[in-house]
Amino acid sequence: MAAKSKAALISFAMFFAVSLSVPSLAQTSQNASSDGPAPGDAAALAQQLTNPISSLISVPFQLNYDTGIGPADADRWLLNIQPVAPFDLTEDWNLISRTIVPLIYAESPVPGGNDVSGIGDLVQSFFFSPKAPTANGWIWGAGPVVLLPTGKDEFTADQWGLGPTFVALKQQSGWTYGGLVNHIWGFDAPSDRQDVNATFLQPFLTYTTPDAWTFALVSESTYDWTAEEWTVPVNFNVSKLTHFGKQPVSFQVGYRHFFDTPSGGPDWGLRFAVTLLYPK
Repeated sequence: MAAKSKAALISFAMFFAVSLSVPSLAQTSQNASSDGPAPGDAAALAQQLTNPISSLISVPFQLNYDTGIGPADADRWLLNIQPVAPFDLTEDWNLISRTIVPLIYAESPVPGGNDVSGIGDLVQSFFFSPKAPTANGWIWGAGPVVLLPTGKDEFTADQWGLGPTFVALKQQSGWTYGGLVNHIWGFDAPSDRQDVNATFLQPFLTYTTPDAWTFALVSESTYDWTAEEWTVPVNFNVSKLTHFGKQPVSFQVGYRHFFDTPSGGPDWGLRFAVTLLYPK
């Protein structure tokens, strides 16, 4: 195994060990405080976090590591900062804002090339969602998604994009299942860039235990209609929600395997995430 892959696996193990130890420290803090959150509250909050359009302010910091890219078997690090904020529109409707700000470091995919780093294009979604589930328990939301060309030269489509987004899910007995989809069409692309025309599909299945552990199986697949190419990673993630005093925090680790990519795409990856939660 290459040294860089060993380093990634060691980092993964260290992060997982820390995530396991933090709940114990936080629980000690809770036990010392009479007004600390009850375990059931933590489980309910952990399951609420699996709903992409819940009435919950959250700020995830999601670090993704992918490897096996190009002839150089290169690595890529991607930090997604993904704030989510709900807004009351009426007695019956919410507006949920979801923002993705990517920060990227990528080794050269070819031997002798230059490594690059910088910000990528920002993706902003808005979901209009009923506050109450449907009669059969489904939660849904729909609205626009916007691509903003904020990225550095190597990481930008260099064009604005717009399209629809939709999410639907159901939660019962600790389980959450459903999916999120969007499609973005680019416009006013420069002559040296291909038009953005991409569909994003995110089916998910999660289970949250009574002690606030969450196990998730998620795909985050993209189909590029211009290049006619799929990118199909499947993630298995484990999360634990805990409290530092009254502040709820979720820690997550995960493994990702790419079942299909364009030529030279990554083989596998890891995910480490910390999410700050601010319940209403």
